[in-house]
Amino acid sequence: MSLSFPEKSFSTETTPKEAKPFLKWVGGKQQLLAQYEAYFPAEFNRYIEPFVGGGAVFFHLWNSNRLPQHVCLFDNNEELINAYRVVRDQVDALIGLLAEHKKKHSKDYYYRVRRLDRENVDLTDVERAARTIYLNKTCYNGLYRVNSKGQFNVPMGSYKNPRILYEAVLAAASVALQNVSLEVGDFRQLLTAAQKGDFIYFDPPYDPLSKTASFTSYTASNFGDQDQRDLADVFTTLTEKGCLCMLSNSYTEFIRELYKSFKIEVVYAKRAVNSDANGRGNIKESLIINF
Repeated sequence: MSLSFPEKSFSTETTPKEAKPFLKWVGGKQQLLAQYEAYFPAEFNRYIEPFVGGGAVFFHLWNSNRLPQHVCLFDNNEELINAYRVVRDQVDALIGLLAEHKKKHSKDYYYRVRRLDRENVDLTDVERAARTIYLNKTCYNGLYRVNSKGQFNVPMGSYKNPRILYEAVLAAASVALQNVSLEVGDFRQLLTAAQKGDFIYFDPPYDPLSKTASFTSYTASNFGDQDQRDLADVFTTLTEKGCLCMLSNSYTEFIRELYKSFKIEVVYAKRAVNSDANGRGNIKESLIINF
């Protein structure tokens, strides 16, 4: 993977006051930003986020004018990255399609839209992005989960008035993303793509607190223990390379052991999407830092 960064600088002429995530995302970091604030590095050359998810940290750094010219967000979830690209490049067309989804929303319509990936319907990038956002806003708890065939399989949520279309949020996100490189890729590719002085924020699928607490099927392949070990190895190698790395994960013995040679800060998050009561409420999370 070769990270391609646009050579443009951020425009301030039409910058909205605040950009924020346009998707719900399990484990989203919006609620933790105040706790993270003390740990962000003061200076860095490039910003890279390999598990972008809802992008709360990226939008937070953008809002506070701390991002450098070169920013790359990537994920191995193709539908997620497509949605980001469409918000960046075709937001008006996306808003139009989401207005249609909003108008037609019902239980039957939800499952009809969900079935499109099973029927191999040929959708444009904008149609795919609108489908992703519509399902995200109307499914159970905003989960993104797929089966082994890569088919979205989350049931519809029980919302009276789901916020399917939020034009101001999409418009603000579009401005924030204008000069950002958006790639489909795996975190392991950072071993060759990252450079000394880069700030890399990792927010991987968390190590489950119990056997029933795992929501790691964001792509057709689960993120298991070996992936966590590989990620810790990448974190260590990037540290040796001179990269500034910060990583969020569960406060489990397994994670603490993997990162025992690094500084591990404790933050507290409210988590509700869990069938195990031990994983709900205010729980400890690890924030691992190499600087």
